[in-house]
Amino acid sequence: MADGGSGDIALRLPVRGRAVTVVGSDDRAPAVVGALLSAGATVTVLAVRPAAYLSDLAERGLITLWQRDFEATDVEAADLLFAHTGVAATDRRIAELARRHGLFCIAADQPARRPERERNGRVIVVGGGPGDPGLLTVAGREALGRADVVVADRLAPVGALNDIAPQAQIIDVSKIPGGRRTEQDDINAMLIEHARAGRTVVRLKGGDGFVFGRGGEEADECVRAGVTVEVIPGVSSAIAAPAAALIPVTHRGLTQGFTVVSGHVPPEHPDCTVDYTALARANTTIVLMMAVANLAEITRALLDGGLAPGTPAAVIADGTLAGQRVVRADLATIAAAARSAAVRPPATTVIGAVAGFVPGRACRPLAAQLSG
Repeated sequence: MADGGSGDIALRLPVRGRAVTVVGSDDRAPAVVGALLSAGATVTVLAVRPAAYLSDLAERGLITLWQRDFEATDVEAADLLFAHTGVAATDRRIAELARRHGLFCIAADQPARRPERERNGRVIVVGGGPGDPGLLTVAGREALGRADVVVADRLAPVGALNDIAPQAQIIDVSKIPGGRRTEQDDINAMLIEHARAGRTVVRLKGGDGFVFGRGGEEADECVRAGVTVEVIPGVSSAIAAPAAALIPVTHRGLTQGFTVVSGHVPPEHPDCTVDYTALARANTTIVLMMAVANLAEITRALLDGGLAPGTPAAVIADGTLAGQRVVRADLATIAAAARSAAVRPPATTVIGAVAGFVPGRACRPLAAQLSG
């Protein structure tokens, strides 16, 4: 059988544990794949030129990706098929082939775009939260529901768009660590272009757009271009990921503050502006973002700055998501422990007494907590 439209069908079908194949990589495909993953499906994507978001999911082992065209034999490996090639005739052909094999296929609609207006549109910077779509704010959901265009980052809750923004054009501007990326100048130009065409543009980011999200830069460029900008804050993963691992960034008797630092460049890099010696002496919780690749160099700088080797530390990978993992060690060994556990971005590192805190237990030394 074939059906038209995949707006919220992926969330309603009983796909948990089912093999689902998505053919193509049109602007709706990332949202469909994200929704299917949230619903528990085992997803395979066939696309000659996959969106960066889909490539990233494959690199993280969340989907199987084949960079090739659809073949007739592909219907034999799936329980359900989605056709998202971006070419209506091709999608219909795939759906018809599936029907002949008794396979249910959902062919993509061509969304009815809202009419363009003569007046300027606007840009709404929405913080999408740390990953779990349930942590997207009410205001963020409402903005997405009104969007004509959604410009989405890699760590944004893209799967939620299949239900929340079924008619919006979705533009994937993922920046993959060490891989494909959309340059910031191109993103800025894209936001301005769509807003000037009279569209409501939601710039959807992971976490909070103003916490290492370059939301301030985008807002500045839009305002300079005469585009109206609104900001809807999001739940920052700097706090939410540790909380999801039951690690408070502050705790009475342990610390009276926390410092959030970007670790995207190592301490000796010319672009690094962090004083790690001062940070080591600050006596606050240290939260490192984007620090997976440089964790060994950063912990060495903190040790050299005087922070005790036995200081508790933890790395939370994929915080708030179903695949969340927590690696605990101390400052001297956390980088090796994370490497041994094959931790990959996104991950949040917490260094300080709170990283050794275990609810329900007295605040004991780290070794005792780990062995208990």
